Amino acid sequence: MKLIYNVSDRPDFSQLVVFAFQQVLAIMAATIAVPMIIGNGMSTAAALFGAGVGTLIYVFFTQRKSPVFLGSSFAFIGSMSAAFAGAATLSAGYAGLIVGAAFAGLVYVFFSLIIESVGVSWVNKLMPPVVIGPTVAIIGLSLAGNAVSDLQTSSVTGEATQWAVLCGLIALVTTMLASTYGKRNVKLIPFIIGILAGYVAASILTVIGNATGNTAMQIVNYSSITDLFANGVSLKTFFAVPDFTFLTALKGFSDIDFSYIGSVAVAYIPVALVVFAEHIADHKNISTIIQSDLLQDPGLDKTLLGDGIGSAVGAFFGGCPNTTYGESVACVAITKNASVATIITAAIECIIISFLSPFIAFISSIPSCVMGGVCMALYGFIAVSGLKMIQRVDLDVNKNLYVVSTILISGIGGLSLTFGKITITSIACALLLGILVNNLLKNDPNKLPERHDFDN
Repeated sequence: MKLIYNVSDRPDFSQLVVFAFQQVLAIMAATIAVPMIIGNGMSTAAALFGAGVGTLIYVFFTQRKSPVFLGSSFAFIGSMSAAFAGAATLSAGYAGLIVGAAFAGLVYVFFSLIIESVGVSWVNKLMPPVVIGPTVAIIGLSLAGNAVSDLQTSSVTGEATQWAVLCGLIALVTTMLASTYGKRNVKLIPFIIGILAGYVAASILTVIGNATGNTAMQIVNYSSITDLFANGVSLKTFFAVPDFTFLTALKGFSDIDFSYIGSVAVAYIPVALVVFAEHIADHKNISTIIQSDLLQDPGLDKTLLGDGIGSAVGAFFGGCPNTTYGESVACVAITKNASVATIITAAIECIIISFLSPFIAFISSIPSCVMGGVCMALYGFIAVSGLKMIQRVDLDVNKNLYVVSTILISGIGGLSLTFGKITITSIACALLLGILVNNLLKNDPNKLPERHDFDN
């Protein structure tokens, strides 16, 4: 892939601000969704702040060589819920979020030390393209249901409506047209253009729906904006300090005991092992896009350290452990902008926006159907990236055919396993099954020599 901006390139400042905001929009919906799902008063603004800080830490540890954004991890939703469920008080639950994220971060540090000692070649042997390719495809395909569900849903009524689908498709088509036919600068911001087009269409329909009493046409929920200005305009209307997790947690550390810490560890550590596999898949994917093996340079040990420590620090502020985002990777690929300076600026923008109430309100008002339309392109590109890796694999060989088919079917089918409070996600199950089948059939007499991601 020929990039417009390579990893070390730095666009002009004005362009940088816009390109970075596009990254913010790409990761925004998922990042703020996690605290909303968990509830218990968790702050979406704090989660956004945590994602920004976590990303800056990740960029530092990866020596500005990996253009990836960290956001709230859906994999830890069960762990976070368990932390609140087992807590004696709400503040103890917040303390549990920080303790749990620290345990997850330690898992990454542990793996990082091992990899620093023994090297990374075993990863390529354990997870060659025949395993990683379909796994990356599953990461995108597993999100397809979310994108389609959002595409159909009105943010006002929460119900499926054809008008919501229309707005989502307007956003999708505009994004595709901008990316395909736009001039150089337009090609770099197709998602901003698509979201704005979808938002305008949804707003027009909402005005008509309100005037005619047609609830099906009411798409945009402006409550986040109206609530902000309900009590008039003041300094707090524009600037507000997020409800950081540690502020509440400080009151709860005295309420936690050893048994609670043990239950939090059991809830978080196994999930961190699962996310470790997804971390590798994401970095192999972005490596093929930028044509530089990040597992070698800066090294898997560095990306793990950045992810783990960034995740723990992000949770300290926002409560949510972070993870590398496929949406960010897809945004890099589609816009052909791999500039790490863009990622750094996006992280800084997240931190600033978390204090700006009007920005939070506006972003919260973007209809889910519009984001669903844009995410069809983002998630689809993740899936296609995995399928492109499979192109390098000879599927006439039984071993390869069985590995790919096992991963695809188990992943698309949603196979997951739950042991008490521990859930092995469908992506992790698919990957583990793929590794198992690949090793079980490694002596296939008809197999060809394995090719790795950057073999010529």
